[in-house]
Amino acid sequence: MRHQILISLLLIYSITSIGQSRTDKLLENIFAAEKDSLFQLVIKHAEVYRFQIIYTQVNRDKNNVPSFTNYYYNYDSLRYFNPASTVKMPLAFLSLEKLNQLKEKGVNMFTTMQFDSGYSRQTVLHKDSTAENGLPSIAQFIRKAFLVSDNDAYNRMYEFVGQQTINRRMHEMGYPDFRITRRFMRMNADENRHTNPIRFIRSDGSLIYQQAMAFNKDSFDFNHINKMGKAYMNAQDSLIHEPIDFTTANNVTVYHLQQLLQSVLFPNSVAENRRFHLTREDQEFLYRYLSQYSSETDFPKYDTSLYYDSYVKFFFKNGSHDIPNYIRVFNKVGWAYGCLTDVSYVADFKNKVEFMLTATIYVNSDGVMNDNKYDYDNIGYPFLYRLGQCIYNYELKRNKKYKPDLSAFNMHYEKRKEDGRLAIKEIDN
Repeated sequence: MRHQILISLLLIYSITSIGQSRTDKLLENIFAAEKDSLFQLVIKHAEVYRFQIIYTQVNRDKNNVPSFTNYYYNYDSLRYFNPASTVKMPLAFLSLEKLNQLKEKGVNMFTTMQFDSGYSRQTVLHKDSTAENGLPSIAQFIRKAFLVSDNDAYNRMYEFVGQQTINRRMHEMGYPDFRITRRFMRMNADENRHTNPIRFIRSDGSLIYQQAMAFNKDSFDFNHINKMGKAYMNAQDSLIHEPIDFTTANNVTVYHLQQLLQSVLFPNSVAENRRFHLTREDQEFLYRYLSQYSSETDFPKYDTSLYYDSYVKFFFKNGSHDIPNYIRVFNKVGWAYGCLTDVSYVADFKNKVEFMLTATIYVNSDGVMNDNKYDYDNIGYPFLYRLGQCIYNYELKRNKKYKPDLSAFNMHYEKRKEDGRLAIKEIDN
């Protein structure tokens, strides 16, 4: 069956990458030793699965200061993949950074927010039933974005930071090809340029600070054409027999993702201009929810039979099996249009192992986009799991001059309390 899917993919594949891909010998050697047949099938057909991989070795000196070395496999910054929910990660970082700029106004990540509507298709949000106090806040949006990859949480952070600030700030930080143009809801380009008026309020409902509706006047560079697939379903559920055009869509490279995560987990390891302006409290909050499971979270209270521990940990997602309790994965994933992506930092506290791994793969055997018929379960997830285990097993055997002290990432997580509330079973992600 898997071989039939591959033949089908080869027959329909028509979009080729323009850039020059990079592959390092170390990863060639590591992957050649992997015995899994599906893994080898995918690795041998990079043009079909459009995968890109960055393995980041972390080595510590005698003072526990880390250094980072990236190894690439089939990496090409011009080969487009739909970043999907991975963009929620930089939006969370930017939201906390913007809040720090507003501290003098008397607001923080826990302050209640009210989203009003001031333009076409904008939606109101005054309540959040997933929060302990029933009210929206940046802290709750970040929890939901990382725990289960909630889409509305992304939309609200997008509206708070604003399209113009998002893109100007990321370009300022040295990511010229980074582009965020869309919410995760049906809006045209003009509607996405407009972001909601927002109010921060006290517990008694009185106003603390009001943010006016914003409009992005900046232009985007859409010179590089990004198309995928052979056909797609449009908004009217009609089949269009041509590749889907992602030229004006959100755009990020796997290298961007790796650097963004590294810059927050290890800010001193990147150039100063690539660091977000975050407090120690911000960093600790991000560490917690980049790595925490829904089974350890009371608000939101998700159904753990559906949103199990490895639900958004693709490199350790082997069915619904639990991740070993001595391992924590600090990461963000995304899935859409047949693209599966994960950017992770893995810490094994028992064996003193740490590494970063970032990868994306495209699994869409019929070539039709937006039909919700993708090969996630039979190719995508198994491949990313084998990739994660391949690198993890290599790291277990890799000799290091100095064992890492990982105590900064060894956090205390509480198990959920049973309080009789119904667990959330349906989310938009």
